[in-house]
Amino acid sequence: MLAYGKRHALALSGGLLLLVNAAWLLIGLHHEWSYPILGWLPLPASAALGAYASWKVSRSPGLDRGTRRFWWHLTLASGLYVVGTISNTVDAVAGEPTQRIGLITTLWYLATMGVVIWALLRLPSWQRTRGDWVRFLLDSCVVLVAGGAFVWQFSIRGHQTWITESGSAGAVLTMVSIGFVAVVTFVKVAFAGAGQLDRRALHILSAGSAISAAFGGLTPFLAEHPTLSSSFVAVPVGALGVVLAAGRQLRSGGRAPAPRRSRRISVVPYVAVVAMDALLLSSGDSTGVRISTALLTVLVMLRQVYALRENRRLLSTVDTSLTRLRETQDQLTHQATHDSLTGVGNRALFEETVDVLLGNRTPFHVALLDMDDFKSVNDRLGHHTGDSLLVVVSRRLRAAVGSEGMVARLGGDEFTIVLRDVSAVRVEEILDRVLTELREPPRLGAAVRSVASIGVTTARPGDAGSDLLRRADVAMYEAKARGGDRRHWFDAAMDEQAQRTARLSADLLTALDRDELFLLYQPIVELPSGRATGVEVLLRWQHPTLGLVSPDVFIPLAERNGRIVEIGRWVLENACRQAAAWHRRFGPHAPSKISINVSARQLAEPGFVGEVEDIVSRTGVDRASLLLEVTETAVLEAGAPLEAVRELRERGLRVALDDFGTGQSSLSLLLTVPVDVLKVDKSFVSGDAADHAGAVIVEHLIGFTNGLRIEAVAEGVETEDQAHRLHAAGYSLAQGYLFGHPAPAADIEAGLLPVPLAQAVADRTA
Repeated sequence: MLAYGKRHALALSGGLLLLVNAAWLLIGLHHEWSYPILGWLPLPASAALGAYASWKVSRSPGLDRGTRRFWWHLTLASGLYVVGTISNTVDAVAGEPTQRIGLITTLWYLATMGVVIWALLRLPSWQRTRGDWVRFLLDSCVVLVAGGAFVWQFSIRGHQTWITESGSAGAVLTMVSIGFVAVVTFVKVAFAGAGQLDRRALHILSAGSAISAAFGGLTPFLAEHPTLSSSFVAVPVGALGVVLAAGRQLRSGGRAPAPRRSRRISVVPYVAVVAMDALLLSSGDSTGVRISTALLTVLVMLRQVYALRENRRLLSTVDTSLTRLRETQDQLTHQATHDSLTGVGNRALFEETVDVLLGNRTPFHVALLDMDDFKSVNDRLGHHTGDSLLVVVSRRLRAAVGSEGMVARLGGDEFTIVLRDVSAVRVEEILDRVLTELREPPRLGAAVRSVASIGVTTARPGDAGSDLLRRADVAMYEAKARGGDRRHWFDAAMDEQAQRTARLSADLLTALDRDELFLLYQPIVELPSGRATGVEVLLRWQHPTLGLVSPDVFIPLAERNGRIVEIGRWVLENACRQAAAWHRRFGPHAPSKISINVSARQLAEPGFVGEVEDIVSRTGVDRASLLLEVTETAVLEAGAPLEAVRELRERGLRVALDDFGTGQSSLSLLLTVPVDVLKVDKSFVSGDAADHAGAVIVEHLIGFTNGLRIEAVAEGVETEDQAHRLHAAGYSLAQGYLFGHPAPAADIEAGLLPVPLAQAVADRTA
């Protein structure tokens, strides 16, 4: 690489030669030099400096191949230029001093320009559009016409003497034309960029060639001084431009220049028009100038017309793009505020709508809708059917609500309905219409119910969207608690109850860790003797401030907050541990049946069967004595819970169907669910209908169980008369307060052994 000192030495040398020749030319205007050859000698030296600088750049290893090739071509052109200046010197001073340019000199100069143009055209310029090329060509023509007019007016027209001196007008015109083509080509490449060729280096080359061409065209003005030539300045200027450009290229290294944007506004045509107007005013009756001005005006008009057409096309493109952008924005806004599955609004749209209504103090109501038994649809028929059901439900909601409200899906099977500017009576009419629409069985190729529970609340001053959802949620759960498929308005008492329930649910999360849960055992006896043959394990909760909390209260809470899985695991392990201890201590007198309740959530857990197997192995309980109780609602539909029941039985564990008769399709369950024991619900034994319809059901159920070889246990026996009727109907097992209340393990142990042995055990433990 050319060292820093050498680069500056070349630049200083080129500048010094330029100053010397410029001084020689200026002094020669007033003084005739005795030895004219001295003014020509610096020209080959200047061209040689340019050739040397170009050659050094062409050998730089840090540049790409295309850039090095360009500088090698420039080296060749500079070498030809050196020969051309020597030949020109010979022409000028070989005999009488003259400005005549011989044919050989002309050929050398032509060869120099040809190599330069070839080098420029081989550069890989940046990609132009058709409009860029049209504008460039028009601007080039403008420059050529304007420049040609000036050259004609000041250099060629009326200078027959110079033509005579040079020997031929053709050579002059050729040199001028090539100069203009070279300048235009330089400008094109310089402003377009070319590969890794430094743009500033090209700018320097362009400026140097333009100034050199301008000085070269001044030779006719020196016709009265045959010993002088404008080449004295033109050649050193061009050579200095090459030297400076080479230094710039080496400083920039092989870095690719930054991309250059297309310029749609150019001042070139307007500057040319102003210059031609000034020339026309000062030239008098010059026909060439008038022709050039007319031609230039036509070119500028063509460029302006083309620019207007392009602008129109651009505006049309912009309008199309803006239309598409608006459509895309509308689509994105819709996607951001609407549910992708059902097409109704989503939570974001609901919150935005509610915030606007609250901000405007507009009266409105919010209804929260939750599908009843939707989980069973997913478990039994798959998520595809569940999604199809949601689509049907959303369509029916929109049809029922119409333009009087907005429907949104919050997630899962939860929907909200926002009703504005309607009375409470009208709200009830709309929601009743919603429930009626939903009750119509959807046509999904399977037996599916689409009923729902709805909670409704009215917006109040100071509300936030979360307040409305919370109150509607409380009312919705109250509707579910009352059997579902109904609507329910929120009231303050429900809010207080909901807060108590929320606090109780939060306390339940830590009840197991604080040892607040404990087990009781209720005997299962033989009829008619009343001898205890087994026990049912019952869970109780001793709250630190509320005291004993009913299972009917905290079990649903545990189901809802998911704690039931961990609590159920704790119940199963402790019950198995207690059963194993009784078997070790009491042998054949230990309870033969240990009945343990299992929730639907436990059955649905993927690893539940393996978990049971692990507990049985660790505790050492006799699996034949275990009886896992499941509710009929847990196994009503096909799915993971039913598969878990079947696998439990395959592993030698017995299964009981609890609360039989209170759910749906009870008799069909006896055919589809593999159970060993049927527990008849207490509502048929000791409820209000026990003496009438309940008695008929009880009597006929025993026939089904005997025929299917399933044991039957009658629950809720409270009187001797009920026990006698059950035995007379054919029941051999019963459970209820008549035979014993739920009691701790110690109380159960007292009745497991014969009295003398039990007393001995008690004495030992005392």
